[in-house]
Amino acid sequence: MSKVRVRFAPSPTGPLHIGGVRTALYNYLFAKQNGGDMLLRIEDTDSGRFVPGAEEYITDSLEWLGIKIDEGVREGGPFAPYRQSERKAIYKQHVDQLLNAGKAYIAFDTPAELEAKRTEIKNFQYDASTRGLMTNSLTLSPEEVQKRIQNSEQYVVRIKIEPNEEVHVQDIIRGDVVINSSVLDDKVLLKSTDGLPTYHLANVVDDHLMEISHVIRGEEWLPSAPLHVLLYRAFGWEDTMPQFAHLPLLLKPDGNGKLSKRDGDRLGFPVFPLEWKDPKTGDISTGYRETGYDPEAVINFLALLGWHAGSDQEIFSMDELIAQFSFDRCSKSGAKFDFEKAKWFNHQYLQQKPIDVLVKEFLPTLQANGVNADDATVAKVVSLMRERINLVNELWETTSYFFVAPAAYDEKSVQKRWKPDTAQQLMELMSFIEQMDNFTSDKAAAETQTMAWIAEKGYKVGDVMNAFRIALVGESKGPHIFDLTEIIGKEETLRRVAKAIETIH
Repeated sequence: MSKVRVRFAPSPTGPLHIGGVRTALYNYLFAKQNGGDMLLRIEDTDSGRFVPGAEEYITDSLEWLGIKIDEGVREGGPFAPYRQSERKAIYKQHVDQLLNAGKAYIAFDTPAELEAKRTEIKNFQYDASTRGLMTNSLTLSPEEVQKRIQNSEQYVVRIKIEPNEEVHVQDIIRGDVVINSSVLDDKVLLKSTDGLPTYHLANVVDDHLMEISHVIRGEEWLPSAPLHVLLYRAFGWEDTMPQFAHLPLLLKPDGNGKLSKRDGDRLGFPVFPLEWKDPKTGDISTGYRETGYDPEAVINFLALLGWHAGSDQEIFSMDELIAQFSFDRCSKSGAKFDFEKAKWFNHQYLQQKPIDVLVKEFLPTLQANGVNADDATVAKVVSLMRERINLVNELWETTSYFFVAPAAYDEKSVQKRWKPDTAQQLMELMSFIEQMDNFTSDKAAAETQTMAWIAEKGYKVGDVMNAFRIALVGESKGPHIFDLTEIIGKEETLRRVAKAIETIH
């Protein structure tokens, strides 16, 4: 087999969807497993849908995720340019080749004429049965065609598809897909308005010229594959036709259909890798990075949506994914997007992450909340509490009471745990704590002595300790109470208890 060369070819029409990320990932895994190259090509031939900033967003997203590009718009390479809008002359040359060979033709039909024909003919499509009724170079004389072009009439170039031919698409995942050419219309290949090609022509020309060996893309592109096969034939490139692999769709977590941004908005999870600000509306969509996800966890999660390892293993490094990936374990049916599972994956990666790295990631949040704690204290808190979180962004909500005394007290907790004699019991507990020399230096001893004191006083452990927790935390949550007091210290413990006694009535 010649060298494996794959391409990820998104359009800069907005942020990169998480489904596109998975497509890029599968391309990357396959290429690296086979010692091949991965290209990033930007398909910006639809100038009307171009969105400023989208190309940079795509490249930044892949970089954050660790999907390394060998050739592309940033990296350059021997087949530059990798931006399709900069390859107009190349496409024009190949369109002329098809026209000269009688494999394509020029059509002058206006939008109004096309709409009239759709009204006249039920299920109209521009093909072998209708092209003779239309205004094109097959029904006009060569002189008339030239005259119209010289008069700057707008036109398109269409592929000429012969009817009743079986078109075979050899798909690595789906096997032999057979389509009768009669169901295909004579697709537009190039528009005279801007001289830019459509997706179909540009992809085939670029895949051929850039020596792409495998086209790995989403299932939604499967209907275009027969046309691409016919274009390879029209150019006489059958021997260099890439192998196709059409990946299963990412489906909504609930209901039917393809995963969309609306599903994320509705159910509260990101569908983009990075935060995106719409340049037109100013609307901001959060990303996995800003939500606190680890890029390796996102990669691991996405890899298993549509592919399985053939074992019970769920946690994979990128190197392990590269070693084990194979198309024969890719599903043909869509994969439901389980955002709770995404949190689970991130939880696993977060537990493995070095504490000093988590501290570094958490410090900006602490500073934003006016907390100036030393790294050693933050490390103790993070070590104690990280089992309780799925995302780094959850650390502040989960641990804020280690750094800031409660400003208010949860009503339900107070109603349930704060009794008429609680204030008196806590004042007595404060006096006992003040006399303890080892209250924060030896938490085990502090706990033993406190429990003995409660028993000696004849109080109920639950009554004292639950109220103690409310005073320190503000509600009935948190770690083991003496883990908390060890970190906040004796003086802060006494301050918080005194404030609770004064505040809660």
